[in-house]
Amino acid sequence: MSILESAPWMSRPEWPLAVSLAIGLLIGLERERRKGEGSTRAAAGLRTFGLVGLLGGVAAQIGGGGFLVLAGAFVVLGALAAYWLGDRKDPGLTGEVALVMTYVLGVLAQTRPAVAFEAGIVVAALLAFRAPLHRMVRDKITDQELLDALTFAIAAVVILPLLPDRPVDPLGLLNPFTLWRLAVVAMGLSFLGYVAQRLLGGRHGLLVAGLAAGFVSSTAAVAAMGARAKAQPDLTTASAAGAIASMIGSLAYLLAIIGAVSPRLILALAAPLGLAAVLMLAYAAWLVRRTPRVASGGTVGRAFNGVAVLFFVAVVGTFSLISALLLRWLGAPGALIGAAVMGLADAHAAAVSLATLQAGGRLAVADAAVGVVLALSANMAVKIPAALMTGGRAFGGRVTVGVLLLVAGLWIGGAAAILAGAAG
Repeated sequence: MSILESAPWMSRPEWPLAVSLAIGLLIGLERERRKGEGSTRAAAGLRTFGLVGLLGGVAAQIGGGGFLVLAGAFVVLGALAAYWLGDRKDPGLTGEVALVMTYVLGVLAQTRPAVAFEAGIVVAALLAFRAPLHRMVRDKITDQELLDALTFAIAAVVILPLLPDRPVDPLGLLNPFTLWRLAVVAMGLSFLGYVAQRLLGGRHGLLVAGLAAGFVSSTAAVAAMGARAKAQPDLTTASAAGAIASMIGSLAYLLAIIGAVSPRLILALAAPLGLAAVLMLAYAAWLVRRTPRVASGGTVGRAFNGVAVLFFVAVVGTFSLISALLLRWLGAPGALIGAAVMGLADAHAAAVSLATLQAGGRLAVADAAVGVVLALSANMAVKIPAALMTGGRAFGGRVTVGVLLLVAGLWIGGAAAILAGAAG
């Protein structure tokens, strides 16, 4: 319950009526400004909308479904008459629908005043932003962008909730909900890169989008950037920079989740993760500098490629099966081998598992740190074939250099930390 609805004075009948009147006046204020003058002016303005909102409140307080229907029918007939007698050059029904909506919100305000007032603000905003909304839909959004947005909505809102959230294979590994959720994430990240490129240009937009995407899934981000590079070869370098930035974001997220479980492990990982991040930042900056300035704005292709997304999910599922088979064939002789194999599928999950073992006293800090480095190295290795398959040789080559720098930073930093500890 909101503050407005829980206020003691809202129990008095006149205050919900005041909210109904306020809703009508708010919507009517916008309509009055568009009412026009002379014989072609609209039928309803500030006073009419205010009275209709108040009518809804009074009808609700009098009670009885019959009276509510009768008053509502009167408003609908009045709106239809205004439409029929109004300016026929504008066949739109916006004003008439807004009038009926004002009555409905006036009724709702008697039981849910906060919800009704919030909805009234939204209605007034939709009416006031008419021209910018029309320009955006007609001039800014293409047919393909609309189709891509609807495809993403169907995948995320319709298909995903219908899938079973449990493994369906004999190994107990392939979860349709989890795999499809990864597809939805990949679509969303590709959309994020698309929007960032439209707003900021290819030179910096993809870099910002990649950095943000790394907090969700750097592997999905690499696939999304690869699809962008294949669709627009002139953005290959910018897309590679975005992919590298996603790995930097993934490192930051890894530090956060490990720190939440085992602060001691963070200290042990400071040198390897820090050196890896510095090398990646320098490489990403170098890629951005090599990106042509003309790679910005304008036509930026599709928001995402559905076939590429499905192919990426199939690759992830295949690597997950390989990981499970390796565990079954080789067993689990130690946490390090298990972490490396688990890292092929999810470095964050492996890192949290190791941090949990260390926090519980079942694994030494040094062993846990080596396990995290192994898991992260294995996870980074997966990104090389993903980049080559989704983005082609040029994109894959640039990403491979970044992966090698990251892995080198991890192991050099780790070795330096071990030597410093031994010397101390």
